[in-house]
Amino acid sequence: MTTQPEKIKILHIDSNHPILWQQLEEVGFTNEADYKSTKEEIEAKIANYSGIVIRSRFDIDKAFLDKATNLQFIARIGAGLESIDCDYAEQKNIQLIAAPEGNRNAVGEQALGMLLSLFNNLNKADREIREGKWIREGNRGHELDGKTVGIIGYGNMGKAFAKKLRGFDVDVLCYDIKPMVGDANAKQVTLEELQQKADVLSLHTPWTPETDKMVNTDFINAFAKPFWLINTARGKSVVTKDLVEALQSGKIKGAGLDVLEYEKSSFENLFTDNAIPKAFQYLLNADNVLLSPHVAGWTFESHEKLALVIVNKIKAVYFESEVVKQEEKRVTGIGGVFFKSENPKALRDWYKKYLGLPTDDYGCSFWWKDTAGNDAMTQWSPFANDTTYFEPSGKQFMQNFRVHNLDRLLERLKAEGVTLVGEPAVYDYGKFGWILDCEGNKIELWEPIDKAFL
Repeated sequence: MTTQPEKIKILHIDSNHPILWQQLEEVGFTNEADYKSTKEEIEAKIANYSGIVIRSRFDIDKAFLDKATNLQFIARIGAGLESIDCDYAEQKNIQLIAAPEGNRNAVGEQALGMLLSLFNNLNKADREIREGKWIREGNRGHELDGKTVGIIGYGNMGKAFAKKLRGFDVDVLCYDIKPMVGDANAKQVTLEELQQKADVLSLHTPWTPETDKMVNTDFINAFAKPFWLINTARGKSVVTKDLVEALQSGKIKGAGLDVLEYEKSSFENLFTDNAIPKAFQYLLNADNVLLSPHVAGWTFESHEKLALVIVNKIKAVYFESEVVKQEEKRVTGIGGVFFKSENPKALRDWYKKYLGLPTDDYGCSFWWKDTAGNDAMTQWSPFANDTTYFEPSGKQFMQNFRVHNLDRLLERLKAEGVTLVGEPAVYDYGKFGWILDCEGNKIELWEPIDKAFL
């Protein structure tokens, strides 16, 4: 996009962290705010703007987009874009920007906190003590160690939760409609296998027609064991009435719900009248249910992170030419060396004892400075001989190279006839893609998240 920033007017429909406004202004964008007008009033003037920054105040539908004749991008401060008619926006060549990277850590921490609270009856015990009751046996808890945690939806949020579970002795399984998204923190399996093995189910899915009312009686009864449910995703994915029946029967042992079926799309309130559904009334009174008001990704830290992610993505739309110049050198350095070994743990311990490497379960991370003085990292990792991570290559090793813009590079390589393996994946430490060289060796391409690339 070649439009100069000083000609770009951005309308902020919701308030956000001030760093967003400040940094957009610093590079030449014109910011205007309207936090109170109705949707119809904003529709009447939206043709004057090239960009919108919104949280969830109202839906952006076809009628709104037809009036936004000069709109170039919509930036949503959050993870999902379900409040936007994405297909119609894309038909109009409007860039859609979201920020799941900004609040994934917050969501992962809340999901873990809810799970541990349920396992240990902390909310129930707290209420009882405040009422003067000292009940120890009735608050005997469960340990997470030894359990199997199933995650449905293994994108930014699911991966963040799995990362938080690394300190526990648990098996983590994930199910996702995208292939090859599993990683060192979670094994990707079929939905049927997850339902057979899980003691805990955590939802990290967006709202789509496929996930709407997904957790219903049939879905719940397909689980082989009674299980705990955590939902920090979207409330409409769980049928509350069916959840209550499962809680009453013991099929669901407890539920941590940051989101509810009854939420309005703005996430600002539940009920506009006094009619509280019977199923929700049960949740309010249940000792094994933990509720919070859609705040899993709404921390003080994520408030700033979301703004930073959005402002960087807006900048990327308009300063693309500068990124292209950086990309003239496709590979910017070695990112890591992965190899098969007879006993990875023994090998890591040997290198730690005799060579002093600060090894962990994944090998050793070497931190260094690039020519500009930025912090950067290279990984050394031994894998077990039976690893499938190097497939389809039959070699004993796999190289990892650092790149600036993975998506663009993969597009170019595909156009040039290079074989791509699987689908790109996003982790807390960067974006990854895989290709085969002319001898069939698998190569991992890594767009890192470290100071050398910010």
